[in-house]
Amino acid sequence: MKTNFLIQKAVTVGLCATLGFGAVLMTNAPVAQAATASVSTGQQIVNYGKNFMGTPYKFGASTTTTKYFDCSSFMKYIFKKYGVDLPRTSVKQSKEGTYVSKANLRVGDLVFFSSGSRSTGSNITHVGVYAGNGQILHTYGSPGVTLSDLNSGNWKKTYITARRVL
Repeated sequence: MKTNFLIQKAVTVGLCATLGFGAVLMTNAPVAQAATASVSTGQQIVNYGKNFMGTPYKFGASTTTTKYFDCSSFMKYIFKKYGVDLPRTSVKQSKEGTYVSKANLRVGDLVFFSSGSRSTGSNITHVGVYAGNGQILHTYGSPGVTLSDLNSGNWKKTYITARRVL
């Protein structure tokens, strides 16, 4: 008799559970789902780098300080946080990863320029990171770490190449 009672309870609970879950599914009630959207590593690097906006520029800056940066020490510093160990200089950084055309830039790609008084045509003298929407995140002179338009002025004129290191 006790066995029949337990079986009856189990069937009742099972039936209620089935009807309950079925009702939730039929009413289109929201069901918790894991987040599927993720931010790319390139975007994470750019977002991290933006925390240093306005940090002063100093040529030859150490790679261990955040009080000031030069262009390549800034790239080395922000990429290292995400597991990419870049060489110290922009010239050596320009040989890392794979070539990418300007038309195919992705957020996080390194972009290289021949600029400033040390410019001699195709020599790499400056590096930044592509931040999307035609912008580069980099540091030079005043104002230090900043966003600039890749497709205008000096940056358009002195652009040389880009490399994907991610």
